[in-house]
Amino acid sequence: MNSAEVKHKVKPERPAGAEGNFYTPKKSTLGPGMNKRVQLLRKLSVETPETLSIERALISTRFYKENYGKYSEPVMRALNFLEICKQKTIYIGDDELIVAERGPLPKSVPTFPELTCHSVEDFHVLNTRDQQRYTISQEDIDTYEREVIPYWKGRTMRERIFSHVPNEWQRAYEAGVFTEFMEQRAPGHTALDGTIYGKGMLDYKKEISDHINRLDFLNDPEATEKLEELKAMDISCDAVIVFAERHADLAEEMAASETHPQRVKELNRIAEVCRRVPAHAPQNLWEAIQMYWFVHLGTITELNGWDAMNPGHFDQHLTPFYEKEIAEGTITRDEAKELISCFWIKVNNHPAPPKVGITARESGTFNDFTNINIGGIKPDGTDGVSEVSYMMLEVIEELHILQPGNSVHIAKVTPDAFLQAAGKLIRQGHGYPSVFNPDVYVQELVNQGKSLQDAREGGCSGCIEVGAFGKEAYLLTGYLNVPKVLEITLNNGIDPVTGKVAGIETGDPLVFKSFDELYEAFLKQLNFVVDQKIRVSNYIDQMFAKYAPAPFLSVVIEDCISKGKDYYNGGPRYNTNYIQCTGLGTVTDSLSVLKKHVFEDKTFSMETILDAVAKNFEGEEVLRQRILNRTPFFGNDDEYADTIAVQVYNDLLKAIDGKPNTKGESFHLNMLSTTCHVYFGLVLGATPNGRFSGKSISDGTSPSHGCDTHGPTNVIRSLGKLDQKRSGGTLLNLRFVPSLLKRDKDVEKLGHLIRSYFSLGGHHIQFNVVDTATLLAAQACPEDYRDLLVRMAGYSDYFNDMNADLQQEVIDRTENESI
Repeated sequence: MNSAEVKHKVKPERPAGAEGNFYTPKKSTLGPGMNKRVQLLRKLSVETPETLSIERALISTRFYKENYGKYSEPVMRALNFLEICKQKTIYIGDDELIVAERGPLPKSVPTFPELTCHSVEDFHVLNTRDQQRYTISQEDIDTYEREVIPYWKGRTMRERIFSHVPNEWQRAYEAGVFTEFMEQRAPGHTALDGTIYGKGMLDYKKEISDHINRLDFLNDPEATEKLEELKAMDISCDAVIVFAERHADLAEEMAASETHPQRVKELNRIAEVCRRVPAHAPQNLWEAIQMYWFVHLGTITELNGWDAMNPGHFDQHLTPFYEKEIAEGTITRDEAKELISCFWIKVNNHPAPPKVGITARESGTFNDFTNINIGGIKPDGTDGVSEVSYMMLEVIEELHILQPGNSVHIAKVTPDAFLQAAGKLIRQGHGYPSVFNPDVYVQELVNQGKSLQDAREGGCSGCIEVGAFGKEAYLLTGYLNVPKVLEITLNNGIDPVTGKVAGIETGDPLVFKSFDELYEAFLKQLNFVVDQKIRVSNYIDQMFAKYAPAPFLSVVIEDCISKGKDYYNGGPRYNTNYIQCTGLGTVTDSLSVLKKHVFEDKTFSMETILDAVAKNFEGEEVLRQRILNRTPFFGNDDEYADTIAVQVYNDLLKAIDGKPNTKGESFHLNMLSTTCHVYFGLVLGATPNGRFSGKSISDGTSPSHGCDTHGPTNVIRSLGKLDQKRSGGTLLNLRFVPSLLKRDKDVEKLGHLIRSYFSLGGHHIQFNVVDTATLLAAQACPEDYRDLLVRMAGYSDYFNDMNADLQQEVIDRTENESI
């Protein structure tokens, strides 16, 4: 396929009802601040169905067929990226100001066969399933089967991984003891600092050239490898410049045939912006936003098949441009907000590429986990809130769309006015924004070895994990099903769901004479599972460093150029691996049941409990109710249960924290679940805390469903006993009835709750403001609740895009009626 064979631009039909250059919806529930342009772009983004595009796969396959073996792996990856930027269909939609798409059209998702090559069956499933459907034509399926699948068979990263993992790892993985993020996508969760707003790709190319000239082939045995990586980075800079120039050309062509004078002016301005960035540093707000967007698309087009690419502290990065233009009179507040709204919609145009296998089961969402950090602190520790921060909160409320995710960062120095503004947005019930505590996560990052300034410039990418923005590869390697580890312990290394060996023998639980013996067996199993996962994660890290480098991403992450090393090969200033642990509430409550009722009060024998669990409590409802009503559970400021939670949390830290990775640094813990707590529940039998088989386990560090019976104040007190500064992130979900936050003084109380939790050392908190009746009504009449957004775990999703298991998990959360 050459550039002449690819359509230069696909222009959608103007929707019925369009007037002039704008479209006014016949019926609108949109925020009052949106102008006609933003209304049109939002409508198109929300109503356009998700589709699969095979264009990138075809370009990559043909390029690899012709060139594999001619170049080093980094240069091969860079040339492939360049070929995509030269050939892919480009798109500028009517009324757009911020331009470019990852696919040929909005909501069109490319596939990444070098990572995971979908099968024909995969496509048919994705094309027909009820939720998270990706439409693809039979013609494209046939073409993919004929041209893509045969070449990549045996060559994908996923096949490389599964052909080398030990059998014991495979059994544990299939049993749902843990997941592996990198078995079908690039490693990631990456956020940028402000560097790209001060220099363009030509500046990066000059820096790369300088470092090539300094290579010491006499004394540095890695000089040749560094040369190839630096050459690849240089080519990658050219690729995004070419991509932008093509959009400039297209905008000028469109302007030449446009009849509306205002749109002609806009198209010429778009061309001017695309000639400027990303080749050069941006000079104004429009260029700054477009600069980030080209870099964003470059990273997720180059390799990242399913990742969280983020601008970091976007409000802080944009504020100098905004304030300068306001002072000079070259932009108004409304015009700046319009540009930010256009960017927001651009992110919403980019659903996550579809998954396969276990990963498809544990992550059921279109969300691609871009997270805009708003507020917080500056690198010097002062308040980071600006007028742009407030504008972004307005945009979130008015647009009410799935993406981007967004979070407010509330430090001690953050003004109460900003917290109040965020609280008023939270009470709208969209699940956005989540709330983070910079005073805690900065200390987390410093504890990991970051400088204070780098830590302050850091924050969250994706869900709740934190890193040093623009300077760190912080790779999430997969989830750990902690309650499953206990289940295997209680079955002496056997997974009772599959009947297969999934761990090691730790002793017959029927002969344990004390809780300490049981807990020691659990620890032995836990350490075995963690070490098993880390060994394979380190192997996978090396596979990506060798076979799937990311030279363009490496350009924009600090120290990769100066080291001459790839993002996946120790290039960034900091290199961290995280294991995400799930189900703290479930495992704590189960251990509390065993400690109290079996070993202390001797209410039941271990045999009785295990028999009831094995039967899924069938015929044992009296026993189950006694467990539910007479056991200290986590999340109620009960010292008995909370002491167990602290013990489990500390032992998870001991098992994970400080274990070496392949880049000379280490693994760390975070308590994150996304939707995996639902998947983990499906592969877990009944548990001693009275939870039925197949039901979701607790998410993050949240209490078990319905077990936090003493209100949110006691929840935060329980979680405050965990030393969260030792983690890389913890997640807390709370659900309130809407009537609880009706008045402004109620929002003030919410602010006090957040401040109180953060004073106790809390890392993160997020809220659903929706009652059970509404959720049940949305299940019964989904067409009446199309815009109902709920908070899942680290991100929001449309309630009616979620499968029944995910919906039920939200319904089962404790409905708080007081603060």
